[in-house]
Amino acid sequence: MSEKKPVIVKVRGSWQDAQGQKDSIRTVAKGHHYFHRGKHYVIYEDETVQEGSKVSTVLKIDGGMMTLLRKGILEQEQRFEKGCEHTSIYRTPYGNIDLSVRTEALTVDYGEVAGRIDVRYGLWVNGAFQSQNRLHIEVEEDRGA
Repeated sequence: MSEKKPVIVKVRGSWQDAQGQKDSIRTVAKGHHYFHRGKHYVIYEDETVQEGSKVSTVLKIDGGMMTLLRKGILEQEQRFEKGCEHTSIYRTPYGNIDLSVRTEALTVDYGEVAGRIDVRYGLWVNGAFQSQNRLHIEVEEDRGA
């Protein structure tokens, strides 16, 4: 396992729901990156998932696939792989939600510590189409840490 390096994680998400309504979110967080057994791992605390609570988020980047892992008040493991559909359970304090993601496009441009990930996917919640989504993630080495 490589040494953990401090990073800055910038996430921009946008979506259009089944009724045509559009929305977006941006977040910036400090975290860590390490490389282990051919995979990049980016770990950070996300405060935008549940207001007032931090959720530990791990991005596991493995070539042409990315897995998003969340632990805390909310729990989720979601895979993004171009041309594939993956299902998961989104665990909340109010109950579980079945999610299905169909990844239409996934671009991973990752170097030793820093990189960019772009994902375009459709989201189904409990079997019903929810939204068309875009996710853009930038990871930069935090040289000021």
